[in-house]
Amino acid sequence: MLANDIIAYMESLHNDEQRRILMGFFKTGPGEYGEGDEFLGLKVPQTREIVKSVWKDLPLNDVPELLMNRWHEVRLCGLLILVAKFEKLATKRLACDVVAMQRRDEVLRMYLQYAEQANNWDLVDLSAPKILGGWLVLPTPSPHLSSLNLDYKRQVVDALAQSNHLWKQRMSMVCTWKTTQQGDPSWCLRYAEIHLHHPHDLMHKAVGWMLREMGKRVSMDLLRDFLRQHANEMPRTMLRYAIEQMSEQEREEWRVKS
Repeated sequence: MLANDIIAYMESLHNDEQRRILMGFFKTGPGEYGEGDEFLGLKVPQTREIVKSVWKDLPLNDVPELLMNRWHEVRLCGLLILVAKFEKLATKRLACDVVAMQRRDEVLRMYLQYAEQANNWDLVDLSAPKILGGWLVLPTPSPHLSSLNLDYKRQVVDALAQSNHLWKQRMSMVCTWKTTQQGDPSWCLRYAEIHLHHPHDLMHKAVGWMLREMGKRVSMDLLRDFLRQHANEMPRTMLRYAIEQMSEQEREEWRVKS
C-alpha cells in the first residue's frame, strides 16, 4: 500500500460527529493552540490498526507524504509508522547492531526534520518518548564520540528546547519519559529546569508530568530536592502535576510553599 492509498482509505473513514468533538477537544479555534488543525474524526485505535497493517511495507521515504498531510489523523499515522519502524530496530538483539543503529538514526533524522508537523500535544506525546527518547537510551554510530554520544544527544535535545516552537519544546520535555523509565533522572531534571518559566500551560503540564514520573520511577527524594529549589517559582499547574503521587498532607505542604 502506498502513502496515497493510506490517505484515501483514512479519508473514507471520516466521521463528522467525531470530527466536531475532536476539533473542540484539541482547541482548533481562532487563537487557540491547535488553531487551524483539521480532523477526519478517527479515533486513535482506528489509526493504530491502520499502522499495524501497513508500517512494514511502507518505505521510510514515503512517510513524509503522510507527515505533510492536512489531516491530523494522517499525520498521526505517519508518526506512529516512524515509531513502529524505530522500535523494530531497537530490540535487545539489535541495540548494538551497526546497521540497526544507522537505520534508527535515519528514522530520528526524519522525525526531527518534520518535527513541526507534530503540531498538537497528542502527536508529540505519542511519538517523542518512543523515537527521540528511545534514541537517547540507545547507542548511535559515531567513531569520535562516547558509546552513547551523550554530548551530541544533548545538543539535539537542547536545540528543540531552545527553539521558539511550542511543540518542539514539548518534545524536549516528554522525550525524558523514556530516559526516566531506564532509571536516568538527569534528562528530566535538565529540561524541567530549562522550561521552568515557560509561558504556556501545555508546557507547565508536560514539565509537571515528567517530574512526577521521575519521582515515581527513580526517586521521590530527587523530586523533593527539585521542589525545594524551585517550588516557589513553579507555575501552579506544573507544581500540581509534579506532586500528584504524594500524600494529601505533603501536597498541601508544597502548595503552601509555592
